[in-house]
Amino acid sequence: MAGFNRYSNVPLYCQLKNIILEKIESGEYEEDSKIPSEQALCEQYGISRPTVRQAISELTNNGQLYKLKGKGTFVSKRKSSVDIKDYTGFTDSILDSLEPEKKEILSVETVSVKECSKLKEIFNIKTDSSLFTCITYLNKRNDEVFSYNTSYIPQSLFPDIGEDIKNKKPSYEILRGKYPLVPYNSKSTLEVNYTDSIDAGQLHVQPGQALIIIYNILLSKSGQAVEYIISKYRADKCKLMFENHK
Repeated sequence: MAGFNRYSNVPLYCQLKNIILEKIESGEYEEDSKIPSEQALCEQYGISRPTVRQAISELTNNGQLYKLKGKGTFVSKRKSSVDIKDYTGFTDSILDSLEPEKKEILSVETVSVKECSKLKEIFNIKTDSSLFTCITYLNKRNDEVFSYNTSYIPQSLFPDIGEDIKNKKPSYEILRGKYPLVPYNSKSTLEVNYTDSIDAGQLHVQPGQALIIIYNILLSKSGQAVEYIISKYRADKCKLMFENHK
């Protein structure tokens, strides 16, 4: 029973979890590859079926493994990393996008401030008649959906932005000599929530799955809000990294 210590205070199922994780880390169990069956693991390590089931169940719940009905248990893809120390509101911005081809635009619509009351506060608007270009889009990595985003841009500042986005123009081309205000600073707020049916459909997950939501307000040099972005990241596909210095 190599790798196990029956005299340890660590439960056998935890020891099996660690062995499986080590095999994943070393590359012995590759992404999307099938791991040995419960029976095979029982025989290989001389442990009981309930012990194996508990280990696999916890690894599945934690996202390291996934099951396909009638096929077995497989290794999940590695989580991508969203490094908070480097993350800025510009990361998901439409106005500051240098590579628009990496964004899959889903819709470009005109909405009024009445349809999203928070816009009134963010953009310091006094009337209900102000219009915004609302862009929904996906960010992908390796052809897999990573985040579902909604951007609100005031038409009073960027009247032609909708057509420019539809034509997939990069931000430097959109803003160059055309608009007086450009993104300079950002304010970001993060929360954890769960997918509703719309989010789940766009992110290709089941409703109720954990989300990391980042609310970004992009500001001009003078402090005027120029873009508001809601970015919804799949919690099973990213991890947050915090780095602080004293």
